[in-house]
Amino acid sequence: MAGLSGMEGGCGMDFDTLFAKTPATLEEIQARVSCALERHPLCRGVKFDIVSMPRTNKGNWTISLRSVTPDALWEASEIVADIQDAYDLCAAA
Repeated sequence: MAGLSGMEGGCGMDFDTLFAKTPATLEEIQARVSCALERHPLCRGVKFDIVSMPRTNKGNWTISLRSVTPDALWEASEIVADIQDAYDLCAAA
């Protein structure tokens, strides 16, 4: 088998583009996290802060969860991780 590349098998799919994060402003990320947490019954009322940080391989922002009950901690962390995988903090226009 030859080395793997983004164009394997002739499918014409660029994996860097496929897995690229969507740029979003602080307000957009805050709205997405808030809505996602409110949709989960255990996570309603969870308070959080979005913290900008130097870029790492995981991204350039993180969430500090506050006022989260022990039974909601796992679910809230999973929701935040999914959103972090999808969005990259960009400067507001």
